[in-house]
Amino acid sequence: MRTEKISLLQRFILWREKHIKEKQFILILSFVVGICTAFAALILKFLIHMIQNFLTNNFNTTEANYLYLVYPVVGIMLTGFFVRNIVKDDISHGVTKILYAISRRQGRIRRHNVWSSTIASAITIGFGGSVGAEAPIVLTGSAIGSNLGSIFKMDQKTLMLLVGCGAAGAVAGIFKAPIAGLVFTLEVLMIDLTMASLLPLLITSVTATTFSYIFTGTEAMFKFNLDQPFEMERIPYVILLGIFCGLISLYFTRAMNSVEDIFSKLKSPYKKLLFGGIMLSVLIFLFPPLYGEGYDTINLLLKGTASGEWQSVMNNSFFYGNNNLLLVYLFLIILFKVFASSATNGGGGCGGIFAPSLFLGCIAGFIFSHFANELGFTVDLPEKNFALMGMAGVMSGVMHAPLTGIFLIAELTGGYDLFLPLMICSVSSYLTIIVFEPHSIYSMRLAKKGQLLTHHKDKTVLTLMKMENVVETDFQQVSPEMDLGELVKVISLAKRNLFPVVDKYGILQGIVVLDDIRNIMFRQELYHRFTVNKLMISAPAKLFITDSMEQVMHTFDDTKAWNLPVINEEGKYVGFVSKSKIFNSYRQLLVHFSED
Repeated sequence: MRTEKISLLQRFILWREKHIKEKQFILILSFVVGICTAFAALILKFLIHMIQNFLTNNFNTTEANYLYLVYPVVGIMLTGFFVRNIVKDDISHGVTKILYAISRRQGRIRRHNVWSSTIASAITIGFGGSVGAEAPIVLTGSAIGSNLGSIFKMDQKTLMLLVGCGAAGAVAGIFKAPIAGLVFTLEVLMIDLTMASLLPLLITSVTATTFSYIFTGTEAMFKFNLDQPFEMERIPYVILLGIFCGLISLYFTRAMNSVEDIFSKLKSPYKKLLFGGIMLSVLIFLFPPLYGEGYDTINLLLKGTASGEWQSVMNNSFFYGNNNLLLVYLFLIILFKVFASSATNGGGGCGGIFAPSLFLGCIAGFIFSHFANELGFTVDLPEKNFALMGMAGVMSGVMHAPLTGIFLIAELTGGYDLFLPLMICSVSSYLTIIVFEPHSIYSMRLAKKGQLLTHHKDKTVLTLMKMENVVETDFQQVSPEMDLGELVKVISLAKRNLFPVVDKYGILQGIVVLDDIRNIMFRQELYHRFTVNKLMISAPAKLFITDSMEQVMHTFDDTKAWNLPVINEEGKYVGFVSKSKIFNSYRQLLVHFSED
């Protein structure tokens, strides 16, 4: 049965190669990816809402609910058990894993990511984990694209494009935002914009959005009505809001990294569960809006127009009825949201920072405008408008993606009439955070390791190059004890003019350069007087097999050498790398990478 299935697939691949051109087949695959990613997004949203409604449907809004102390711990405990015993792989940091797959695995993502992130995040968020479903569904979508391409034996470049299609379809499908899906892939995943990549990305985004429209309607995800049109005299306040959002993005990024570092030092999953579970449960018990994605709070602040509506954000908490503490309550939520999100993932849960950044941005915009109005500024600042702008501002800052922030918020809310202030706020936030952090929360881990692809062609090509592909091993090795006569015999059989000197343990001791001994190599009376140990010199520098190609090129530039030896972590000789070999590989990869 298995042989028959494989043969059928092989027959289809052969038939496709004869009858369907490569570019046309990529468009077909991008259409299929769009349907699959939208379907996965719908399943994830359904599971989250079903679990949340089942658990919280009977909560009393006028008092604290002690089940908030239980649900989140149960959620991350179940998720941790699922990941450790069924998935048996790390599925956290979904977008970072996609960036890594693009930069180091040439677009190959493991098959279990097609379903594992969806199930894990549904359990985590449904039980109250303070994270978002978007990063897991983006990883799911990218895994769908990657594995679909692998099934049909597509090449590396096409796999990378299909990974981008999967990400675009996931964002477009879950948010019903086709432009944001496309822009996210170009801006965050840094897939190059060419005609060959643009059309498949567009097809996937439009297909996923249309599929979501069919099943969930054409209404925007968040209902927003523009009661007060934007006025030009508010521009200075919008710029200030952008700076405020940039600083909040900086706080969120650095605090999350610091808390994650603490969790990484806890080796036992049970210690992580205990620490993360206690932190998350206490925070959600004190601040119920931290439960789950927080989209109910966003809807409340975007629709509310009076104090009575805004104050309902304090339902289910000890703050209920203390209406004068609204701003203090919301500010504390901004302060503790990062700890709740970090505790969720660090304790064993699964989720992303899409929703937390939208949540923080909405509250930040509301606090900024409401506080300004309380101070009695001459210009009235509509809270719901500024809450909308704040969402774009914090998302742009956290992701280092101003275009994604602008288009996503416009499509999420239908707030196209505020396009200009959305742009101003997003750019102001982005310009603020890049002063302090050059990389986004997604890419900083890879950037530190030199594994990040960028829109800079030279750096991208160097990142894609592998050290093992440029190491040459046809150099004749010699030992330090050899005399000149034995060395000459080796030289007579060699095709190279460099000879690595290696001891009996394989450790590189130095190199012998043919030009350095040319004047004595034919004087037979010296054959037993000189040994390799006396004739060898130290290498200008040694490269490690684990070095990135960018580090290799820096070393070549510093030493002005044309050939450098490569060793492993133990100092054992591996081979040589030459500039000419690197340049040849670079040219081939650049041509392949740049083709439309």
